[in-house]
Amino acid sequence: MAWTKRPRDGDPGGAKARRGPTLSLKGRALKYLSMREHSRTELLRKLAPHAQDEGEITQVLDTLEALGYLSAERFVDSVVHRKAARFGMARIKGELAQHHLPDDAVRQALATLQGTELERAQALWQRRYGQVSASPVDKAKQMRFLAGRGFSGDVIRRVVRGSGIEDD
Repeated sequence: MAWTKRPRDGDPGGAKARRGPTLSLKGRALKYLSMREHSRTELLRKLAPHAQDEGEITQVLDTLEALGYLSAERFVDSVVHRKAARFGMARIKGELAQHHLPDDAVRQALATLQGTELERAQALWQRRYGQVSASPVDKAKQMRFLAGRGFSGDVIRRVVRGSGIEDD
C-alpha cells in the first residue's frame, strides 16, 4: 500500500479534527493550574489572548480564588520550593516581585529564606566548586557565580573564604 498524505482541510480525520473543541477560559485556567501553581498575574497574561475582554478573565480568576484553586500563598511557596536550592534571596525576591503578590506572603517566605541563605550558598558552592581556591582569579569567578545566583555579599565572602556554617 502506498503512503499518501492526508489533506488537512475538509478531512474529518485530519489534524483539525484531532485537535478537539476549544476550551473555555475556566477550562484553560484549570489546565494551567493542573500543571503547576500560577499567580493571578501570570494567568491573566496567559488567558488574555483567549478572552473577549479583561472583565471576563477577572470573573474567572475571582471564581477560582473563591474555590481555592488559585492561591497567592501556594504560588509563593511553590516558587520558593523550586528555586531555593539554586538561587539566593535577592533573585527569588526579584522573581516574586514580577507577579504582584501580597506583601505579607512574600515577606514571610523571604524571612524563611534569610535563615537558610548561608547553608544554601554553601551547598551550591560545594556542588559547583568543592574546595577553596588559592588563586584570586578563581575566587573572583566563584564570587561572581554566587552573586549571579542572588546571594548577598556577606554570604558570598564567607562561603568563598571557606568560613563554614560552624563559624556562626
